[in-house]
Amino acid sequence: MARITRKELKTDRFALEVEQTVSFFEEHQKEIIRYGGAALAVIALVFGYTVYQRHQKAARQEALYRAIQVQESPVGPPTPGQNMNFPTQDSKDQAAIAAFTGLQKQYPGTAEGEIAEYYLGCVKADQGKLAEAEKSFLEVADKGDEKYASLAKLSLAQIYFADGRTSEGEKVLRDLMAHPTVFVSKEQAAITLARDLMFKNPAAARKLLDPLRNVQGSVGQVALQLYGQLPPQ
Repeated sequence: MARITRKELKTDRFALEVEQTVSFFEEHQKEIIRYGGAALAVIALVFGYTVYQRHQKAARQEALYRAIQVQESPVGPPTPGQNMNFPTQDSKDQAAIAAFTGLQKQYPGTAEGEIAEYYLGCVKADQGKLAEAEKSFLEVADKGDEKYASLAKLSLAQIYFADGRTSEGEKVLRDLMAHPTVFVSKEQAAITLARDLMFKNPAAARKLLDPLRNVQGSVGQVALQLYGQLPPQ
């Protein structure tokens, strides 16, 4: 997932949009006078809504940035230069859950809301609360943008395998292989499936890994490593 930098979040986009709107009216003053008050009202509404919409997006990004800051904060005694830390993992988890839940409730149906729901699933999974994690991942998988949905499906597959629902996990991963996204590639889905099948169905895992062993980069390295761990034929 692309990170949102503080510089991007601190850009005064709202002020910029207001300035652009004022410039538009200055440049089109004759046309506005010609078409009268009704046209002026329509133009004002359109531009006002555009400014408001973009301002809302900046607010959502800021809220997401702050929530992710909580999630990535260290646990333990304070250290110099560290803006935030938590005494225990539990206190950090509770703060992260509160931040992401608040964001998801405030901005449902937005990309930021989907990311918040996904993070909630990750926190719950790390806590061992797999049923709650599954609920969050299903929400994103069913309703989210295809990029975030693919991440949620990858996590769902892990839960299915952990719960012994091998057929469900395999179905999800094979669907990801058939419909890769920028966040989950076909190779990543195949390696994940092979890792989960390598002792349950080594023949299927070998078939998945075999074409990946000659791929350049980390994909080939991981495929070779897993291939070497397969039980002998």
